[in-house]
Amino acid sequence: MTLPSPASDRTAVVTGASSGIGAEIARELARRGQGVTLVARRKEKLSELAKELGALGVRAEVLATDLSDRPARAGLHDRIVELGLTAEILVNNAGFSTTGPVAKSDPDAEMMMIEVDVVAVADLCSRFLPGMVERGRGAILNVASTGAFQPLPGQAGYGAGKAFVLSYTHSLIGELRRTGVTATALCPGPVHTGFADVAGLTREEAESALPGFMWETAESVAKTGINALDKGRAVAIPGTANLAGSMLGRYAPRRLLVPLLASRHPSLPK
Repeated sequence: MTLPSPASDRTAVVTGASSGIGAEIARELARRGQGVTLVARRKEKLSELAKELGALGVRAEVLATDLSDRPARAGLHDRIVELGLTAEILVNNAGFSTTGPVAKSDPDAEMMMIEVDVVAVADLCSRFLPGMVERGRGAILNVASTGAFQPLPGQAGYGAGKAFVLSYTHSLIGELRRTGVTATALCPGPVHTGFADVAGLTREEAESALPGFMWETAESVAKTGINALDKGRAVAIPGTANLAGSMLGRYAPRRLLVPLLASRHPSLPK
């Protein structure tokens, strides 16, 4: 089981590619000879990355798109076709988190998060998978989280959204048997990126909630994810500590686990 072979008219679509895990996934794919189509809102950042990846000898396209905008998102597939490209790989990485108790949440921000973290994943899979199945080759990498294995008080919508992504990917795997197309869920634990800033936490707050040995770099997460995609694995969890933590989160009694998690979350009152 390997990734689809690179070619000048083939591309790997990477959402949320302007920074963090998405940018590192694009770099990892480019190092393996895959052309990439970079998708995010920030065109400047994407253009800088495209220039960097082009120096590796691969084709790198920039399609600035707000994935919370349903019409814009719906047009992404056709824009790629108009470039003369076939999407052989789809990486659904775009996402963000809100923090704090639901009782004090901003409803617009919560719905925006669910639109990007959940609805966009299902939308893009439903648009790109038909062509992959018809061609008999392709690969989907959906970025979830170790938060998918447990409730996340303080990030309730985010944790539930990632649980959707994990379950959805498992279902895709069952549907895609014998089609030549694979699906993998990448479930990182805490990662050193700007993610905490977007979620409204300082780096100090984020790092105080989880021990240092659980933190991974974006580079190591990207490599783990693409290696798993290349091998056709169902789930990839970067880091031994995060693998153990995900098992604990899955099987620990909720009456014990939930109060413990709530007591540790920096956005909730102690």
